[in-house]
Amino acid sequence: MTSALDAIHEFLPCRTPQRWIENALANQDLMLIDHAHCEKKAASTALSLMYRYVDNTSLLNKMSRLAREELRHFEQVLAIMKKRGVTYDHLTPSRYAAGLRKEVRAEDPGKLVDVLIVGAIIEARSCERFAALAPHLDDRLAEFYNSLLKSEARHYQDYLALAEQATREPIDDRIATFLAIEQALIETPDTEFRFHSGPVPAVAEGLQQGV
Repeated sequence: MTSALDAIHEFLPCRTPQRWIENALANQDLMLIDHAHCEKKAASTALSLMYRYVDNTSLLNKMSRLAREELRHFEQVLAIMKKRGVTYDHLTPSRYAAGLRKEVRAEDPGKLVDVLIVGAIIEARSCERFAALAPHLDDRLAEFYNSLLKSEARHYQDYLALAEQATREPIDDRIATFLAIEQALIETPDTEFRFHSGPVPAVAEGLQQGV
């Protein structure tokens, strides 16, 4: 797993800010709720791609597996929440995914390439954050987050490979464009804590849950 995590650290433009890790540790119930939402959204994205690109066999196979794994993770997060007495509830979404998707082109094949690149970046960041959080968590949650690293790393690789297959043109410039957006989203202070938010300043603590 070390080599896969090293590759993700090399791919991403920055590490998660220490302040965000402090936010997460101070808001673990909220972190779990939003984590569950993220897993459900990831499964939904995979299914949406399967419905839209029915003639892309490689995409269908990889997204089918990914959707099943994300829903399994969703169930696992819910089980952990139940044991901890945390209620699954609606949350306002973070600006992260929407901020990345603003740059997605409107027409294929560019649209598919961009959506897949965004998927790769989200999965890579999730993996990086699980790894960053695990050393600071209780044994049960640390074990769970460490168990997710392998699948999240594979999802990142699958998305990136599918993006390369979706066009005859090089995708390096598009990757660079989205990574620059991602860095700004990760490093710029946020008003509310979410799993993919930027760091929340101390002055906003206690006001950012938005449940």
